[in-house]
Amino acid sequence: MSDPLRPADHIDSADAADDGITQPKLGFVGWLRWGWRQLTSMRVALILLLFLAIGAVPGSVFPQRSADPNGVLKYKTDNPDLFPILDKLSMFDVYSSPWFSAVYILLFISLIGCIIPRIKHHAKALRALPPRTPARLARLEDHRSVSRGTSAGSATADADAAASIDVAEKQLKALGYRVARYDRGRVWSVSAERGYWRETGNLIFHIALVGVLITVGVGGGFAYTGQRVVVEGKSYVNALIDYNSINRGRFVPDDAFVPYALTLDSFDVTYEALGAPGAGQAGNFKANLTVREPDGSKRKAAVEVNHPLSVGGDNVYLLGNGYAPSITVRNAQGVEVFSGPVEFLPQDNNMTSLGVLKLPDGMPEQLGLVGFLYPTPAKLKSGAFTSIRGDLNFPLLTLDVYQGDLGIDGGNPVSVYQLDTNDMTKLNGRGTDVKSIQLQPGETADLPDGLGTVTFENESPAGAKDFSKSVKRYVSLQIHHDDSVVWVLVFALLALAGLGLALFVPRRRMWVKATASDDSIHLEYAGLARGEDPTLAAAVDDLVRGHERLLDAAASRHPVKGA
Repeated sequence: MSDPLRPADHIDSADAADDGITQPKLGFVGWLRWGWRQLTSMRVALILLLFLAIGAVPGSVFPQRSADPNGVLKYKTDNPDLFPILDKLSMFDVYSSPWFSAVYILLFISLIGCIIPRIKHHAKALRALPPRTPARLARLEDHRSVSRGTSAGSATADADAAASIDVAEKQLKALGYRVARYDRGRVWSVSAERGYWRETGNLIFHIALVGVLITVGVGGGFAYTGQRVVVEGKSYVNALIDYNSINRGRFVPDDAFVPYALTLDSFDVTYEALGAPGAGQAGNFKANLTVREPDGSKRKAAVEVNHPLSVGGDNVYLLGNGYAPSITVRNAQGVEVFSGPVEFLPQDNNMTSLGVLKLPDGMPEQLGLVGFLYPTPAKLKSGAFTSIRGDLNFPLLTLDVYQGDLGIDGGNPVSVYQLDTNDMTKLNGRGTDVKSIQLQPGETADLPDGLGTVTFENESPAGAKDFSKSVKRYVSLQIHHDDSVVWVLVFALLALAGLGLALFVPRRRMWVKATASDDSIHLEYAGLARGEDPTLAAAVDDLVRGHERLLDAAASRHPVKGA
């Protein structure tokens, strides 16, 4: 039975409870509008920005194909089971992956959707006058009141009240407030507001973020990053065909490369002396280069870690280094099949290095040589060798020979630093009856099965008394070109400036009201902050004291007659 004192459609009535509450259906357009409002909210923009930062973490944890392709190959060799899973998740191509691009695009749309309405609202606020003076200032938390006496007569009190607000208006203008007068009857008041730069800084910050996103996105289409391994005495020409690997934007044509050349004259590296802390560890790295400029002129330059070389609009970075032993292979007839330096990849801090030499022609069957270089060798209890120091002291080269199909004739890309031995027969080394070939600089040994000879060339200069220069060094250079970095810097500085304004400029309103009576005026002061402002109370006190000083000074300049 329903309550007779309540209408039948009351929420607690029995009839209404039976009917229930029917929510209106949003429909397709309604859901789109709801999704757009969620996406363009500042909360979602901050969440996407956090996701973007978290998504960039794997790019610094795992080697990236665009920056360190050799590191990706090494990771694949060291983690053969985990690599396919990570590769499917684009952990080695993070910044071009679909999921990273999706977050990037959603963040861009979210920021645009946040900024445009706020710009309109802020532009309207800049044109609007400060709000009217509240009727009851005493209700505000930061409120002060002062009474000042006047000479007898309501006309004098009215004039003094109006004059006091005139003084307050000038005072507030001097403090950087926008002011508006609201006088009515025997009540005079001024309303003041400042801190518009706070919202302006907020908008500058978000616009700068959009600028960074646009600059990085568009600039990436005109940028390229390439890698080149250069051996001592060899040169690199900045042409597309001369890169070992390159990742270029979609708008970079084949002829976009400035024609300059780099020659590696020498590579300097220092090692801590024996007995010192960190003995044997490498210290400073320095690649000494001869640069041939696009105009044909030459100059000497150097590339060090964190000190890139600028040439032809490109930045050249030093990524890595290693040894490149010079090897000569001759067949059974004494014909030279191969001769030249081979880049070996370091496997530990003591420069134990692994290298591969592939011989597709010149032999009865294709040959593959897997070698280890030990700059300062030592023999372990197991009989295997290791290097105990990174510099060259009696360097040792060991070689295992494989015969069969190198897998390079099928048209599939094959790494020059790896040897696929699935279709090859091992001729010497562990697992066979023939020992591995062991060579020191200048020595020659026979290949197994009478296939020919192999020589470890000594590259020491004439008159050398040790092996310190017997093996050539190589450097891995990264060449990066990106004209958008200047604009990224500009927008980043703008973002910092905007953030500073948004954090340190207070947004507040002030009011001063004077009410006249027959023989006195009642002054009221109040302040209101938009957001947290711990200095508001002090600002109101300063306003009161400053206003009193100005009124006292005005009274001393214009004393009342007969006083």
